[in-house]
Amino acid sequence: MSTPSIDQARPYMTALTTELIGSGALRTRPWTDVFGNVPRHLFVPRWFQQETNDRGITVWREHHGAATADDLAAVYCDQTLVTALDPDTAERVDDTAWTGIPTSSSTLPRLMAGMLEDLNVQDGHRVLEIGTGTGYNAALLSARLGDHLVYSVDVDPALIHAAQDHLSAAGFTPQVVPTDGTQGYPTGDLFDRIIATCSVPAIPAAWIEQSKPGTIIVSDVALGVEGGLVRLEVDEQGRVFGHFTSTAGRFMAARAEARTYAVPQRPERAAETDTRPSTVTAADIRTHYPFRLVLAFHLLEAEIVYHIDDAGSTALQIQGSDGSWARTPLVGDGTGTVTYGGDPGLWAQVEDAWHWWNNAGRPSHDRFGYVREADGSAHVWHVLDGTRWDIPAHR
Repeated sequence: MSTPSIDQARPYMTALTTELIGSGALRTRPWTDVFGNVPRHLFVPRWFQQETNDRGITVWREHHGAATADDLAAVYCDQTLVTALDPDTAERVDDTAWTGIPTSSSTLPRLMAGMLEDLNVQDGHRVLEIGTGTGYNAALLSARLGDHLVYSVDVDPALIHAAQDHLSAAGFTPQVVPTDGTQGYPTGDLFDRIIATCSVPAIPAAWIEQSKPGTIIVSDVALGVEGGLVRLEVDEQGRVFGHFTSTAGRFMAARAEARTYAVPQRPERAAETDTRPSTVTAADIRTHYPFRLVLAFHLLEAEIVYHIDDAGSTALQIQGSDGSWARTPLVGDGTGTVTYGGDPGLWAQVEDAWHWWNNAGRPSHDRFGYVREADGSAHVWHVLDGTRWDIPAHR
């Protein structure tokens, strides 16, 4: 099947736009028009879908955006499409499938639409996008503002080259360059809006330096256990102030290397200490995104992983930066218990966070503010009662 024309893809584009309006992601006419007229299939000629193969192995199955009518329909579904795998972990298992860690994707359209609406661009605004990826988001911005006002960067030169081809095929020529996006745009231009389609552990100083008073930044901030999208405004003193947005979503982490992630250095895990009853279960943590965000505020240096024991049972595990750990089973008779090693206070903080969140009325994630002061210090707070947690400005 040859690449479909815009007219052939039009019914799929219209259906996706209608779905995004119905979900509340598209809220204004300008962005509705843009999503209805920018063809996504030109930006994902090749993508991967996760599945389990006939040997029971979880793999990424290769698809071509227009190979079949079903593939074209899938491209215009409201789903994230993985477009690149880490070459250090990718291993081919059959003719069209690989294992490996994703390193680039075409973002969930509902998430893209919500972020672009949150960005609140106006005619004449100059926008910097961090994380070019396929180029689709840069095309949406170009259709809205004019490509002379859109600047986009990505750490991977190969992705930049492919994105430029995709953009050219769609009729757009924004300024797209390969560079580490956490360092901003290489020429030092100032921008009215900055949007990041990768996660960062803190708002980089370079973004603030390339902002004007009133510049709005929309980015995913990763805080260890959890993170989320923030919408921030830069003031005249270089202070960045705002809140977590009602648009929820997460992105792959920003990379320092072009095509792979650094292997995290973790301390030796402490020996098992004890098992005790717990007031918090794995289901409590997995089910409630706002609670995970609150948990991140309490445990800034921790992370969540999944632990599989020798019998094949899976548990949710909190790991501390000092080697301490605590885990509770996903299913079975032990769901009301926690087993831990090292500092017993690690899981106690999980229980404290759970009690705080419930006592506060289970606030949603957009009930929390975020600020980075001009001196680099940062904190988050509950906007209703002012409870505050200091967080690292650099991680």
